[in-house]
Amino acid sequence: MQRRILFISIVILMISNTLQLKAQESESPKGINTFNKKTTYNKWFVGSSFLMLGNFIPEDPNPLKYFQLNFGYRITLRDVVQFRFKKSQYAWPLGIPFGPDFDMPGLNYLGYERKLAPQIGYKRFWRKGDYSSVYILNAFEKYVDENKKKIGNRFNLYTDFYLGFHSKLFKDMFFFEPAIDISYWPIRTGIPKFFNGVESQWSNYSIQSTKDLGFKFLCS
Repeated sequence: MQRRILFISIVILMISNTLQLKAQESESPKGINTFNKKTTYNKWFVGSSFLMLGNFIPEDPNPLKYFQLNFGYRITLRDVVQFRFKKSQYAWPLGIPFGPDFDMPGLNYLGYERKLAPQIGYKRFWRKGDYSSVYILNAFEKYVDENKKKIGNRFNLYTDFYLGFHSKLFKDMFFFEPAIDISYWPIRTGIPKFFNGVESQWSNYSIQSTKDLGFKFLCS
């Protein structure tokens, strides 16, 4: 329940900030399209995800222990390549949607799955701050039972698709990116028997909102 409250609060914050920033952009001189202007811009950036705030939920029975670091390069005003490193711990199948089933007893693992995931992707800006992106996720996964004993390792491939909006902050030194993420894992092999029994009840994709924040540097 606490996780859901935090999730809803962040979504509300995302919407309010996006509306405010769009209102500020509408006050800029009419007809200016920043993607078509020959101007200087910061090519490199670093960032992370607001999902890390979930690490501070008190007495969480299924702590996420989430970490994310983003590092990217803007090839042109419209084209971006990005490397991301993610670390997380799940006590539930990723295919369970947010809702009444999410924390229901008996639907989670008896133990947890720990994931280390380097990721590379491409982002394309379309109109103003609207963008789409695709990422390939190479996940190194470890399974631990309820006695905290490792019972398996495996490697799997995931893909992430994003539709989002890029908001400039503080004279384009910082940015905020709310987005919808569709994750898809077509093949998952080598899963321990009990974990697979729980996971096989759910879809091999998930849809969720994401919120990234970053800092730009090295103007060119």
